[in-house]
Amino acid sequence: MKRLSVLALAGLIALQVSAQQHHQHTDTSRLKEQSAPSDGEGMLMSHAYSLNLPMSRNSSGTAWQPDISPMYMYMRGNARHNWMIHGNVFLRYNNQDVFNKGSRGASKVDAPNWFMGMYNRRIGSAGLFNATAMISFDPLTVRQSGYPLLFQSGETYNGEKLVDRQHPHDLFSGLSVAYTHMLSKDVDVTIYAGYPGEPALGPAAFMHRISSINNPNAPLGHHWQDATHITYGVGTLGFRYKKLKLEGSLFSGREPDENRYNFESAAFDSYSYRILLNPTPHWAFQFSQGFLNEPERLEPGIDQVRTTVSIMNSASMRTMNWTHTLVWGMNDKTLHEANENSVLYETNLQFLRQALYARYEFIKKSAEDLAITSSHDGQLYTINAFTLGYNHNISPAAPLDVLLGVQATLNFPPSALKAVYGSVPVGAQVYLQLRPRRHQHF
Repeated sequence: MKRLSVLALAGLIALQVSAQQHHQHTDTSRLKEQSAPSDGEGMLMSHAYSLNLPMSRNSSGTAWQPDISPMYMYMRGNARHNWMIHGNVFLRYNNQDVFNKGSRGASKVDAPNWFMGMYNRRIGSAGLFNATAMISFDPLTVRQSGYPLLFQSGETYNGEKLVDRQHPHDLFSGLSVAYTHMLSKDVDVTIYAGYPGEPALGPAAFMHRISSINNPNAPLGHHWQDATHITYGVGTLGFRYKKLKLEGSLFSGREPDENRYNFESAAFDSYSYRILLNPTPHWAFQFSQGFLNEPERLEPGIDQVRTTVSIMNSASMRTMNWTHTLVWGMNDKTLHEANENSVLYETNLQFLRQALYARYEFIKKSAEDLAITSSHDGQLYTINAFTLGYNHNISPAAPLDVLLGVQATLNFPPSALKAVYGSVPVGAQVYLQLRPRRHQHF
């Protein structure tokens, strides 16, 4: 499966090369228009943290995505400031073991969701202020125990580890402010503070990636790759030179507690650094490391070094957008001999009214992660999972996209876990997705 996923990625990228070359000139011209700060009539169309980058590079926190990325949002403003609102809601029925192959499957009707508002304002001729707020009603629509997801692990419920379930996100998932000063067209310095916020660690969070915008489920490697997108207490300093950006963060390493409505104490006991590079409008690369102080509440005294690498690619044409993300993430836990690795590949082929998307995951999880009784301390289990989905926009003329979708997941547990999970447990779901229409400026 690992070899197949790599070959598939190579094939998909090869198919796009000729299309990207054909559209490169047009895309670059549009991006130059979009990233130029407006000083007369019109609207401020810059990136949230730079007056000289395109708005379409915006992602979660201070992360970057390819410039050739569609934007699903509503926007209002003028030459000095703008407001942006976007989000995603899934009303769904989710069954994680359709054929009852094992004892860990469950089903549920729920509604994962998130909503984000952003405000940008020019300060003088070289400054840019940003304020961002993100909320999620998961505590009400998903409930405190989260939603069923085979082989998922991370965070707690009723004082115990959540296993085979994805935790709900906090009501207040992001409240941040930032100031960017333009030293020249090629150089920016950004100061970012969040409570909660997202440190410079990992790729763009899964719910903000275009490659996973149609998938209701969190990745199984979420806590190996991008789980720090909700952190209570973050300070980040970033320096951009042309296509390259260097960032460093000081933040609270402990993951959110079970109370999804409160504000937790800021410890600022962990740190991270990240390197971002967008060599062309079609590509976004990222490397980061985080040094987390006791991130898991039920693992006192165990710190983690989290290392991530990601590649994102996107191509937009008149009637479609095709986006890919490849992520590797590793948790190196103190007091544990073996490192836990994860690999994710996801793709989204978006047409005007239809989308076809897929996700492949390879991850190693410990017996403790999966609540498996094992006679071998530190034993790791290799999990493979493949998801394929499709949706169709049933409201093409409305200001809100309403998409009817279906997806299925094939899970491939190792032999040692088949007695618990079954040989190939199949998850399936049908959903109604609500989100803003694609912004038509670009």
